[in-house]
Amino acid sequence: MGCIIGKLATAPGSSLFFAAAAAGGGGRGRGAGEVQLAAPQPDQIAEVKKDASGWPLWLSAAAGDALSGWAPRSADAFQKLEKIGSGTYSNVYKAIDVESRRVVALKKVRVDGVGEAESARFMAREIALLRHIGAHPNIVRLDGLVTSRLATAPSLYLVFEYMDHDLTGLAAAAVAAGARFSLPQVKCYMKQLLTGIEHCHNKGVLHRDIKSSNLLVSNDGILKIADFGLATSFDPDNKQQPMTSQVITLWYRPPELLFGATHYGVGVDLWSVGCILAELLLGEPIFPGRTEVEQLHKIFKLCGTPSEDYWEKMKFPHPTFRPYERCIAEKFKDVEPSTLSLLETLLSIDPDMRGTAADALNSEFFRTEPYACEPSCLPRYPPCKEIDVKLKYEKHKRKLRANGSVERQTTARKPTSQNPGRRVFTPDVNNKPRTKPNVCFPIISSAGNLFQLHFTEMTITPDKISMNNCIKCVLSDALSKVTFGTATGILQI
Repeated sequence: MGCIIGKLATAPGSSLFFAAAAAGGGGRGRGAGEVQLAAPQPDQIAEVKKDASGWPLWLSAAAGDALSGWAPRSADAFQKLEKIGSGTYSNVYKAIDVESRRVVALKKVRVDGVGEAESARFMAREIALLRHIGAHPNIVRLDGLVTSRLATAPSLYLVFEYMDHDLTGLAAAAVAAGARFSLPQVKCYMKQLLTGIEHCHNKGVLHRDIKSSNLLVSNDGILKIADFGLATSFDPDNKQQPMTSQVITLWYRPPELLFGATHYGVGVDLWSVGCILAELLLGEPIFPGRTEVEQLHKIFKLCGTPSEDYWEKMKFPHPTFRPYERCIAEKFKDVEPSTLSLLETLLSIDPDMRGTAADALNSEFFRTEPYACEPSCLPRYPPCKEIDVKLKYEKHKRKLRANGSVERQTTARKPTSQNPGRRVFTPDVNNKPRTKPNVCFPIISSAGNLFQLHFTEMTITPDKISMNNCIKCVLSDALSKVTFGTATGILQI
């Protein structure tokens, strides 16, 4: 593997380490210092009592002033057409407003149980932050809210403007057509993305889940940032504000969050933007890791192993990684110097070196020829989103099985086109490696003590052995100190 996990066990809040899990740290999208919206209790939701404005009491309590100026609409006012997206906490549907005949996107979350109470809190926060951010041409517009009438199955819908594409779908469509985005087209998308990010940051909001499927694109080429379910408010002058590291989809997550950083700022979004730029240039995601350890390995292999100064500055314990030299220039040797310069900046290991969205917009990348094209000049394709990409892939797999073919996947990424040499992937797909249940793995501590970790599963793929779901350790307090992930030999704690 070439990547041995070192003395990382004391990294505070790290998602790589048992210490975070054992301490019962904040859930997805939460940090100790983040402004929290009260999660409604299941019994409060089940009652479906309403305030004077007609809002369910649990929602008005959670969202507060964010509901002002709006009146709740009934689910009967919309006709669902098809499902166009799904996530951990919600499903998204294409629908028609029965009265105006306008096509909209309905983001639905069920709020009728213990598990759904937390998702309702995320949605309430999304409402509040979108109202705070306000209207912007590169931020998806929230038009209203819909509450269901059924007390037995209460639901809440966010009503958004409908967008025909997302960037994942457009990239797949371009690949299927045997094309790749030109540099003026890449600049057009990046300019709109950075303009939207700059507005969010100026409003004191970190998005914390920038990825290609959350970047919606209209038929007129207008890009809009969507899905603020993991977003949070932040104070750029308060460097001590703790926030959770359990945010941002793995492929777009910066190294400091993989190490469990709880104090961060705009740099986390800028890293994700850099991943998007690389993806547009390459035609596929740049860091498609399957685990957090593998993700770090891929990042360091391209961006270089951090220096001693980095570990001291970030106050992380110094782990042992295979030394790599930074080689972004070699990988992108055919791009323009101004493009390479921006890419190098955004994909800096040190978050302070990534600058701001305003810095990126003022960079030579946008001030040198060829300039960004107008959105109206972007190529047009039939409506295509990430869910369409996944459905096509599943259809392809079923066809192979029906024909008696054996499909061998050596990575966790899904090809979305059969065009040779050109593939686009989606980040949340699991391959099917060989597994062995109930295995035991030896761990040697830095003090020379031997531990036995018992895992529910050992996964074997062509390039590594993964130990998943540690269920017990033979020493009483070792569970809170053990690092786990992928390995081909002895791990250290």
